[in-house]
Amino acid sequence: MITVENLVKKFGDFYAVDHVTFNVKRGEIFGFLGPNGAGKSTTIRILCGLMDPTSGRATVDNLEVGRQSEQIKRSIGYMSQKFSLYDDLRVEENIDFFSGIYGVPKDKREERKEYVLKMAGIVKKRQERTSLLAGGWKQRLALGCAILHQPPILFLDEPTSGVDPIARRSFWDLIYELSDAGSTIMVSTHYMEEAEYCHRLALMYRGKLVALGSPKELKEAMHVKSMEEVFIQKIEEEEALLK
Repeated sequence: MITVENLVKKFGDFYAVDHVTFNVKRGEIFGFLGPNGAGKSTTIRILCGLMDPTSGRATVDNLEVGRQSEQIKRSIGYMSQKFSLYDDLRVEENIDFFSGIYGVPKDKREERKEYVLKMAGIVKKRQERTSLLAGGWKQRLALGCAILHQPPILFLDEPTSGVDPIARRSFWDLIYELSDAGSTIMVSTHYMEEAEYCHRLALMYRGKLVALGSPKELKEAMHVKSMEEVFIQKIEEEEALLK
């Protein structure tokens, strides 16, 4: 569903994404793990058609990044790390607005709205002003709006940043449900426990992909018991190479 070959994004002399290569399979939850500034968000924005790469090649659902960016935008769901809905609208009004933005057919909008409300567990909050929702409920609403048009691929850029641990786990239950239903999901995070939830992971550091595999494969390869240990060990290795 997603292929990335030798992808590069430069800002002046700075490599935000430095010759990155990976692929994501249909129905997979593919995690992007790394500290702030590692290149996770930049890579996702390129794949979403929001930014052109400096060089390299990438495809999303067989559409070529850079050349077919507008088509890509119509076939994906994107959730940014900052809450991107309208606080002054009620929950239901936000869903109605984004149904129009995403071109959901008018005869299906009510059905899709009810699905989103039930999926996100916010049926009883449908008339609440969005600004009054707790962080976890806001994230559920944002995820629901991102899937209104039933995109085959979802890009979630640090979707649980600033959300408490219980709300994060509940949010991941929704991600699993979407994956089980066939959605391909690429999610960036800097939370080590969330890395364990992914089917496969790419560990990014200073724009480079420094490790790739399932959590189990990465832990076994490095003879450690947690993704936190994998993360620390790989960062130490990369820092040693830079000295």
